[in-house]
This record gives sequence, C-alpha cells and structure tokens, in this order.
Amino acid sequence: MMFPHDTHTHTVYSDGTGAIADNIAAAEERGLKVLAITDHSRYLGPKTVNRYVREVRRWAEDSEVMVLVGIEGNITGNGVDVPAFMAEKLDFVIASVHEWLETPEQYLELVKIALMDEDVDVIGHFGANFPYIGFPRAEELEEILELAEANGKAFEISSRYKVPDVEFIRECVRRGIKLTFASDAHTPRSVGNVGWSERAFIKAGGKKEDLLFEEFL
Repeated sequence: MMFPHDTHTHTVYSDGTGAIADNIAAAEERGLKVLAITDHSRYLGPKTVNRYVREVRRWAEDSEVMVLVGIEGNITGNGVDVPAFMAEKLDFVIASVHEWLETPEQYLELVKIALMDEDVDVIGHFGANFPYIGFPRAEELEEILELAEANGKAFEISSRYKVPDVEFIRECVRRGIKLTFASDAHTPRSVGNVGWSERAFIKAGGKKEDLLFEEFL
C-alpha cells in the first residue's frame, strides 16, 4: 500500500471481538503506519472511557505504529452521542448514521447535524444507506460538501461499505476536504483491510496531502 493506515477499528470495548493489543498486533503485522481504535460511544461511560483511553495509550507506547484513540459516535436527531467530556480525552471523533431511515433527505439532515458539531472530526461511512433508501440529488450533496469544507470536517473512505463513490471523493480532493481510510474492522483479522479505500482514493486523484493524518504517513 502507498498510504498504509486504518482509522476505524473496533475492539471488545464495544462490538468487536479482539482486544486493543490484538488490533495493534494485526496492524504491525500488516505494515500499517497509522491505526485508530474507535469503539462505539454508546458502550463507553465516564469511567469506562478513561480505562479505554489509558489502555490504548499504554499499548501504543510499545508499538512502532502510530496508534490513535478515537470513538465512533452515533448521529441522532438530538445530536452526536459523544459528550464534550469524552471528546476532549480523544485524538478524534467519528460520527456515523446507524439509524434505519426512509429517505436520503432524512439521512442528510442527520449528517448536517454532525458537520456542525465542533467535537466531530470525521463523517463515517457516508452514503452506506443510499442503496436502500435512494440517492440524494446533486444539489443536496453540494450542500453537504460546502458544510464539510466550511467546518473543516473529513470523510472516511470505507472499504467495508465501499463508500463514498469516486466522484464524491474526487470533489473532496478538489475542495481540500480531508479523507481517511477505514476498514471498520470488528475482528483483528480485518484490521488493515483498506485496499478498496486506497484504490478509490488514487482513482479520484488523491495524494498524501489530502489525507487527514498525512503527517504520520
């Protein structure tokens, strides 16, 4: 891989099957330069998140991989379920839509909430619902891109869901909206499975400087 990183993985702290150490070992074995542990916020309370962050930091000290500690929050109509006290302990926050919705307009309204949340850094698997609920109009996507650009948000390129599409990624590159690769691994053996992400990124004309964590690559 030209840009060996994976910034969306889960462990036993949420719905993953491996320990933090297992994900880091898998990243080392696969030659990643950057790995992020990003468990679901709904599994982490005030005490658990402290233990989670400490454990990631402790294992990171012994690894040659740059290991970041993040979280994947769920976007709801009431906002992203990552409280400020939690966000401030982390390297970054992913916000994703996990609700079942009826229309693309409903989906985009939720994404807009996250794009205006100052604690959110990355929109997770953007567009994963579209094959089931319909695809938005070009002008609706334009509004999303404008909000991301104005608020300094990034989008992940998800190999699990194969989203967003190349044209959307190309537009992010053109506008200077940062991107990052994501396996969304829930098992250690899936850590680093970001080949689709890299191929889509390169096809869209992406270069190292277009990646969110380029300083570690």
